[in-house]
Amino acid sequence: MSGALLIAEAAARAGGRRAPTALQRRLRDQVVDRLARLCCGAIRLTDHAGETLLGDPKGPLGTAPLVVHDPAFWTALVFGADLAAGEGFVSGQWSSDDLVRLLQLFVRDREVRQQVGRSPWSWPRRLLRRAGQLLRQNHRRGSERNIRDHYDLGDELFAHMLDPSMTYSSAWFEYEGQPLAAAQQHKLQRLGDLVDLGPGDHLLEIGTGWGSLALFAAGRGARVVTTTISNNQFTTAQQRLAQSGLGDRVQLLRRDYRDLDGTFDKLLSCEMIEAVGARFLPTYLRTCAARLRPGGLLGLQAITIQDRLYHGALRSVDYIKRHVFPGSFIPSVAAIVDAAARHSDLQLEHYTDFGPHYATTLCCWRERITTAPEPFLRRGGPALLRAWVYYLAYCEAGFRERQLGVGHFRFRRARA
Repeated sequence: MSGALLIAEAAARAGGRRAPTALQRRLRDQVVDRLARLCCGAIRLTDHAGETLLGDPKGPLGTAPLVVHDPAFWTALVFGADLAAGEGFVSGQWSSDDLVRLLQLFVRDREVRQQVGRSPWSWPRRLLRRAGQLLRQNHRRGSERNIRDHYDLGDELFAHMLDPSMTYSSAWFEYEGQPLAAAQQHKLQRLGDLVDLGPGDHLLEIGTGWGSLALFAAGRGARVVTTTISNNQFTTAQQRLAQSGLGDRVQLLRRDYRDLDGTFDKLLSCEMIEAVGARFLPTYLRTCAARLRPGGLLGLQAITIQDRLYHGALRSVDYIKRHVFPGSFIPSVAAIVDAAARHSDLQLEHYTDFGPHYATTLCCWRERITTAPEPFLRRGGPALLRAWVYYLAYCEAGFRERQLGVGHFRFRRARA
């Protein structure tokens, strides 16, 4: 059975045929009244009351299905706002055969989404979530905990989802339909080109992952120092380096970026900046500058959020911050460039956004785990599978709507 069918069937079983309480009916009516204001598309709601069309089916996003299996979803949504929607999907309270389109509708009709979640009953939980995020600050010990909670789940799940190079970041597709593995190799080449990486260069990489970029750079003839604070990734990268025959060109460290030393010609960091936290963004960029020789080049691949949404996103705790990447943040382009200008002598030379490529990457990953869900089912049952499907679809919707982007930044440190 495919993952998509399994998700729907398990959700239906989780909800059963519970009759709604009077409170649940009242809260449902409140939510439905607000969802009826959708203008970029419509929701075909199926629940205990039958089928209801909400919004404008002639909108650009068309109609997306939403099946509510458990009327407790309405209570959870009003009291828990946006975060409760994701948690409700994971627990089986609702499902959708077109999850990405449904989530896109909420991204595009942002005001309606905010109205649904704008309830006085949701404020206590909102405040508790914000307080909880204060415990997830990315000082040295906090960073280790945050990274461990996501990346040290074990390699089996990631290996099943990712391409053979184990590259856990956006690919760059040269053409529609290009295989994911080839698109990831093309992305690595573009990162090398971003800093003019060549034989003899002394390169620092911050954020090893499972070693794909370090191996690529060593294959180009560079001498590489790469660092991670994930125990699991360190062990796997160490094994891959030993098997590659390039280990003599790569020094693998298990060290926080703030504890690095030495001077390098080039520095690459691929989707690491999101893990440093807004509070430590200046520290991160100062550290990058300090590790470069005068005139040295810094290449960043970074997920970004629209500038106008940046400060609001910092104050909110969404599904990703709470359940996927604790302690993370998504910077805006302006936040990165401004922090570099204010806190370092790094000068921006080039920026390219390729956000739509991330939507395609996420779709590839999601298809892999829904087509063959067995590793996730063995590890955590249908709930774990739903959690990862929701995470990937949630992010894909953000990139498809261009609320999120991913870009290549090229900075040069000022010459002495």
